[in-house]
Amino acid sequence: MSTAAISLRGIHKTYGKNIALDGLDLDVGEGEFFCLLGPSGAGKTTTLKTVAGLEEPQSGTVSLDGTDMTGVEPYDRGVAMCFESYALYPHRSAYDNLASPLRSPRYKLPAAEARERIGEIAELLGIGALLERPVGALSNGQRQRVALGRVLVRPARAFLLDEPLSHLDAKLRQAMRAELKAIGAVRRTTTLYVTHDSVEALALGDRIGVIREGRIVQTGTREEIWHQPYDTFVARSFGRPRINLLPGTVTAHGTFLSADRFFEIPSAPAAVRSVAPGTPVQIGVRPRDLSLGSAGPGPGGIELMGTVYITEVLGRATEVTVRLGAQHLSLVVPRADAAGLRPDAPVRLTVRPESLLLFEADGADGEPGRRITG
Repeated sequence: MSTAAISLRGIHKTYGKNIALDGLDLDVGEGEFFCLLGPSGAGKTTTLKTVAGLEEPQSGTVSLDGTDMTGVEPYDRGVAMCFESYALYPHRSAYDNLASPLRSPRYKLPAAEARERIGEIAELLGIGALLERPVGALSNGQRQRVALGRVLVRPARAFLLDEPLSHLDAKLRQAMRAELKAIGAVRRTTTLYVTHDSVEALALGDRIGVIREGRIVQTGTREEIWHQPYDTFVARSFGRPRINLLPGTVTAHGTFLSADRFFEIPSAPAAVRSVAPGTPVQIGVRPRDLSLGSAGPGPGGIELMGTVYITEVLGRATEVTVRLGAQHLSLVVPRADAAGLRPDAPVRLTVRPESLLLFEADGADGEPGRRITG
């Protein structure tokens, strides 16, 4: 990774008895588009506010471009933040909101240059025709784009974006993801982007960080996060439908036996060989790595027999939920392959051993099980 433009070390932040950040460490490289993914309450927004200087941690340090920001006021940090709550001037026009950073003494531009930059960003965000309208007359999605544009219009050492697409409809959100990726590629401005949407994280991030209960669980590229999740929490965070996690134990001859003893996987992941017999574990397989088979699993493949529980059409694909004893397993297949499937119909599933992931059992306290690598 390139030199860290944003570096957080040992950040602790509490609100009364509630721990928001619990010794958080994070590095974002210079010019990197970094996505921070996590559920509500995980500490994502607090992380952004701490970088911006809007929140003061109880302990730990924030550095920007190698300079310790302790005691540095927000306006001296050179970062631009987009809030999920817009934070616009409702009585002013969209143009005036976009222009407000360029009228400040710190970032003031000549009028012609400011108009050109505002027009460029407005067209990019699809609000070029709305510039003269008061913000109060705009829809939530349009306000969100104005708020994002106000951040992008001015120069900054880093952009801090808090769920900037959350109020857009699905079609516009997809288009905006592509535009944000293009902006990041052209400007190479360091960007820390917060989201709860794994699709956004996978689409946008040069790297992704997964946060849980105020700590970074794992950072990596989309390929690393997808294929080598640190634990079941990370594995569950990516993919729609979510990964299948089937509890069971390791047998004396190195296979996986389901918890209800309904099925056994003879060609389990190589990691099984490093686990003592009788150890509770979980096998993970993503829905798109499973297939409906009619002629056997093929060389080296694994075959599982079950019955159809329910089917759900997902556009051109169909999600099929299959009952395996007391457990259910989801797979996604082309719509034509699921035609004619009815509840309780017997089906054969096939999967490649290399698609299987092995995890420790989740703890009784809900602590996610770590991936076993062998």
